[in-house]
Amino acid sequence: MEHELEETLVPTTPATLYVLYAGFWIRFWAYVIDMIVVGSLHRILVYPLLRWLDISIVETSMLSSVAISTAVVMFAYFIIMTKLLGQTLGKMVFGLKVIDETKDKLSWDTVIFRELIGKFISKTAFFLGFITIGFSSKKKGWHDYFAETIVIQERKVVQISNSQTC
Repeated sequence: MEHELEETLVPTTPATLYVLYAGFWIRFWAYVIDMIVVGSLHRILVYPLLRWLDISIVETSMLSSVAISTAVVMFAYFIIMTKLLGQTLGKMVFGLKVIDETKDKLSWDTVIFRELIGKFISKTAFFLGFITIGFSSKKKGWHDYFAETIVIQERKVVQISNSQTC
């Protein structure tokens, strides 16, 4: 599959900086790894706490203690990792990074809006918000459009001197 290199919004040096946007499948596999991490964290940290508090871990309703604690762990993982490092463990494995389109540092507002509200909308609409990643020019999902972020393959950033470009 052929990938096109795209120019970033604002070159910071006399050279032009090009990035490769992360497509649907690589982001999908990063998400699978993240779900394994979240599930493991939940079972290692939350299940023992719920048992210690004598709260049922068998109940499976949407508003059960297990369901709510799973959501809290998942959102906390994605928000904290994305804000502090710009990537989750799954994204680290594949060399992906979430960056702000304006080249600013990711703010808490941007990350919370992207990870909590944007992804909720993307999932609720029959996952169409994620499917758009495969079809948009910058490989953006709805949550990326809402938060004005992009996901790049950080190991494939190329710097080309302006004297070499025509």
